[in-house]
Amino acid sequence: MVEDRITDGKRIAELLSSEVTGHERSPYDELGVADANPDVEPTADGARAYDVEHGGERLARVFVQPDRVRLELYAGLDAARDAAEDAELRTRPVASEPPRVVVFVEYGAAAKRALDVLGDAAAARDD
Repeated sequence: MVEDRITDGKRIAELLSSEVTGHERSPYDELGVADANPDVEPTADGARAYDVEHGGERLARVFVQPDRVRLELYAGLDAARDAAEDAELRTRPVASEPPRVVVFVEYGAAAKRALDVLGDAAAARDD
């Protein structure tokens, strides 16, 4: 049994990227990583690491902080919020233009949960 949790923001972003690009079934098969910054260094405010696209359009943006990832979703917001809450990931709606939902991914194993959030947001976008 693994006792150590991965809490390094850059490593969590790498794990999430692998999850995003590693699936072949719907709705994950249309997800992709775009505009990646391989040299990103975590900052307290969050440095942009990459975007997550669905069908060629931006679905989310991933920011790296020292101890977590901040995932900002721009589509499928209600579904994303519900999926994040079901996965016990902290969320925060942002009333801005465009509106978005922020999901915090605070350890490596939560990357799989974040993928479900992205998948639900993508599926809601298709509806």
